[in-house]
Amino acid sequence: MSDKIFVEKLVKKFKNNNQFEIEELNNINEISNKNLNLLSNFIFQFTRNSFKNITFSKNIFIPITHLCRNQCSYCGFREEPSKNGQILMKIPKIKKLLEKAKKFDCKEILLTFGEKPEEKYPELHEELIKMGYNSLHEYHLKICNMALEMGLLPHSNPGLLTIKELENLKEVNSSMGLMLESSSKRLCEKGGPHENSPSKIPEKRLEMIEHAGNLKIPFTTGILIGIGEIFPERVASLIEIKKLHEKYGHIQEIIIQNFLPKEGTKMENMKPIPIEQLIRTIITARLIFRDSMSIQVPPNLTLYNLDEILQVGINDLGGISPITLDEINPEMRWPSEEELKKICQRNRLKLKARLPVYPQFINSEFVSHKILKIIESY
Repeated sequence: MSDKIFVEKLVKKFKNNNQFEIEELNNINEISNKNLNLLSNFIFQFTRNSFKNITFSKNIFIPITHLCRNQCSYCGFREEPSKNGQILMKIPKIKKLLEKAKKFDCKEILLTFGEKPEEKYPELHEELIKMGYNSLHEYHLKICNMALEMGLLPHSNPGLLTIKELENLKEVNSSMGLMLESSSKRLCEKGGPHENSPSKIPEKRLEMIEHAGNLKIPFTTGILIGIGEIFPERVASLIEIKKLHEKYGHIQEIIIQNFLPKEGTKMENMKPIPIEQLIRTIITARLIFRDSMSIQVPPNLTLYNLDEILQVGINDLGGISPITLDEINPEMRWPSEEELKKICQRNRLKLKARLPVYPQFINSEFVSHKILKIIESY
């Protein structure tokens, strides 16, 4: 079958709302660039008809601690305890950041830290006890409540959590997140990027996303591409996410995040993934999720190719901060809201701010009374 006929077949199945075979999705990686353009043009028109605007959430990024029990080969966020003893962001600094968020009209407070750091670093637990907290989870809840008291909306991404921790955090979060990254067990094997990362075992991450679904927590997840996975593994990861969303209906957005090498990591000499591969993955995600899902690409990681990416199948640019760095990729500055407006305008698109919880989840089933009250006050 020629590429052109294959693309026509994909479009016809999509229009008829037929399910794609896994082999068909895998073969998107084999389409020539010329015929890929035919598919991307169709996907662009579908996305624009389904999602009228390109959305983003104005936020601040608060890394409660950079300590982490995982040692992912590509990660630049994780740090060992510093010599000056600063292993935890303290309340006075957090309060100042929250005040800045109010001043700059940021609604979202992105709270994150390394996975289960107390298990690896007893000094963190000792520090928390000195401060009057029994656990990092308890401290995290305190910070969420501080944000709520100031009329701000927490979105927490703290790694793997127990069901009880998820229940507690649902009360004080507008939404939560956990990147699946990849459903490939192969990446956890010796020599893989997740070899020394017990929290990156796919079953554990899928289990937590499922627990969040059981609890009806509006949820963000996604995949990290370019870390050694192959295209069919990306397809498999997206399908696993779709299965959970079809079962629970709680996933509000999928992030397609491109890997960028970080100096000082094991993968510092690995080449970034080609933009063409990112585009093929976005197209595949839109074919899988159709109009049921917001698909997001971080603009600071793709700024020089954003015009091209906006012409594919995304409808969201995620959290953007006028105040804080992207702590995961601190070397990649956030584009300003004005910059993004101009990029959208030249692509005949409209940029629109959103909340960290999507409209379809703003109800008492998915968010607490505390959260609803704050949203109603805007």
